[in-house]
Amino acid sequence: MRAIGKVSFQLKALSIFPSNFKCQIRGHRVHRVSRPQNFTDYESIKQQYSPQIPEYFNFAEDVLDVWAEKEKKGEKASNPAFWWVNDRKQEVRWSFEELGFHSRRLANVLSGACGLNQQDRVFLVLPRVPEWWLVNVACLRTGTVLLPGTSQLTARDILHRLQTSGARCVITDESLAPLLDAVASQCSSLQHKILVSPTKREGWKNFGDLVRNASSDHECVKTRSDDPMTIFFTSGTTGSPKMTQHSHSSYGIGLTVNGRYWLDLTERDVLWNTSDTGWAKSAWSSVYAPWIQGACVFIHHMPRFDSHTVLETLSSYPISTFCTAPTAYRMLVQEDMSSYNFSNLQHCLCAGEPINPEVMGKWRNATGLDIYEGYGQTETVLIAGTFKGMKIKAGAFGKASPEYDVQVVDEAGNVLPRGVEGNLGIRVKPHKPFSLFTEYTVVKAFVVLTAEYKSQDQDQLKKELQTYVKKVTAPYKYPRKIEFVEQLPKTVSGKIRRVELRNKEWGRS
Repeated sequence: MRAIGKVSFQLKALSIFPSNFKCQIRGHRVHRVSRPQNFTDYESIKQQYSPQIPEYFNFAEDVLDVWAEKEKKGEKASNPAFWWVNDRKQEVRWSFEELGFHSRRLANVLSGACGLNQQDRVFLVLPRVPEWWLVNVACLRTGTVLLPGTSQLTARDILHRLQTSGARCVITDESLAPLLDAVASQCSSLQHKILVSPTKREGWKNFGDLVRNASSDHECVKTRSDDPMTIFFTSGTTGSPKMTQHSHSSYGIGLTVNGRYWLDLTERDVLWNTSDTGWAKSAWSSVYAPWIQGACVFIHHMPRFDSHTVLETLSSYPISTFCTAPTAYRMLVQEDMSSYNFSNLQHCLCAGEPINPEVMGKWRNATGLDIYEGYGQTETVLIAGTFKGMKIKAGAFGKASPEYDVQVVDEAGNVLPRGVEGNLGIRVKPHKPFSLFTEYTVVKAFVVLTAEYKSQDQDQLKKELQTYVKKVTAPYKYPRKIEFVEQLPKTVSGKIRRVELRNKEWGRS
């Protein structure tokens, strides 16, 4: 009877999952191993991947409009291109054709009402609202250079970005508009301010009014593959934020490795990536990677991250692929996940920081799915990751992306032998030297207390310091770790020897 019961359970489990799943019975749970859709194994990725870079390329015309034509001819799956919901049960669905219609109207606003020229810069600070995606595509169509920013920016952060970039146009909502007004007089290049809001504001053009009155006839500009397309500012954790520029091909073609292989998307998939719109990961997984593959970009706009809402959304919508930060997974597995249905979910991924093996285990127990890790930088696409078919090892983030030559190197860039600890070195072309990447950045503060504070509760002092930093700069910059020390190591000229602090933190001699 036990053997019969086991067999009947296994057959029933297999019947409820898509054909690309292999199921393994482990104790009382079903471990779902999703087979790759676009490749057979890691070696096949390296053999398949051979991007061709044409002289001219524009993602809006050469990718999005091509998918729109396939829709018209009935040659594409019926998934929408964009699917947006919020906590108030509002919903927006656009096909690729509708995305093209709305983005062309906005393109006419940028080139017409605003008089922007090709390669003029547009500073965009919006939360996860549909207008953010329209601005992304409209900038592609006009050849203007997009500079996304997070809604957590302070007035000082905004001033730095506007002055450094020379942006001619800014698009934001009513929550950030007062900060923009506070610094606009110090930004000589800024000529146009567009407000995404149902209300009006003095000195600002209204986004909705402009788009409603614009024509949907627009001819996409001709852009070279190496023309600048977007600029992200680094987080500034090791100094002032620096501009990182990407061309039309570096994201529009380069992120094929993310969409086709790491995310393993097809036009039948629905991808939910929870990244903030101010960071490069939003471009990776909420714009280029999924749309290269013709997949649906799903967005749930929440005022703040809420574990119950995320789990409910994964249960209620046909989301096949889910990508979020390890911190979010850690919050999700703390909930009682037994009452949620994850049958639509087929592929789970994370990026941004290392993920705890315990979190991965709890997620697998609750959903039957592994979490595939990815690693990259603002300056790159995927550098390394775990791909479908790989054995996931705790503490490892997989193998090199076929986009790069990735090696473990010493401080001089020399490749180290297997088993020797070093830095992560990457290079795009064989004749170029390795660029060094060490690890995910976590801000830590070393603090010397004066006599009057030494007797106070140190845990309370840490909280007060973290709160203070959040108030005077962008909240994401606050130190996650604080250590009180008797003195800071300094050079003979009085400069702090940060290398000694790093070595102390990493346990190096």
